[in-house]
Amino acid sequence: MSTKPGGATPPTRTLVERRRAATQLDIARAAAELFTERGPDGTTAEDIARQAGVALRTFYRYFRSKQDAVGPLLAGGADRWRALLAAAGPDADLPGALESSVVASLHPADDEAEEGLRWTRGLLRAAVDDPALRAVWYRVHQESEERLREVVAGLAGPDADPLEVRLAAAAASDAIRVALETWAEDEGPTRGEGSPATLAVHCLREFAGGLRLLNPPEDLRGR
Repeated sequence: MSTKPGGATPPTRTLVERRRAATQLDIARAAAELFTERGPDGTTAEDIARQAGVALRTFYRYFRSKQDAVGPLLAGGADRWRALLAAAGPDADLPGALESSVVASLHPADDEAEEGLRWTRGLLRAAVDDPALRAVWYRVHQESEERLREVVAGLAGPDADPLEVRLAAAAASDAIRVALETWAEDEGPTRGEGSPATLAVHCLREFAGGLRLLNPPEDLRGR
């Protein structure tokens, strides 16, 4: 369960909401698997519904197009990252908390997480030649960045400059996006040097070089 800045937890979802989310994720996984194997052009909404074990009308109840179907899978990683970052608490060192949460969210802890990374690579490769799929990828990151601002603001404290908060959220979000896109271009490993986690930390440090909020003087760290 994700947490809000300051340690508050959101209301528990109802059983109906959990079932709806589970169905959406099943469809998203089916879409990712088929897109990775066949590409978007070789996959229909009917194929995805069949693979997910749902009726076509159920598919269209949740998604407008076959490309939209992968949104919940892509957004899940961003949700985990924000939850890890928020859990650091308001007294955490923001640069360190960002790096550790990035590593924890992109380093696969089990076979399911590793499979998720492989699907992400397949989707990003397919998106190169599919504008609709690429639009879903950018939309997910834009929505994540907007939610990330609240988390960063909570960690930075009430005196933080809103512009610095916005820039920090943009830098952190783009660090993950660029890292994953770069990793997807080749056969890089899922762990260790060249993995999404190490690439994202490298990008984050590069992006953060000019941001006071992410690179504060030593006497301001931890305040």
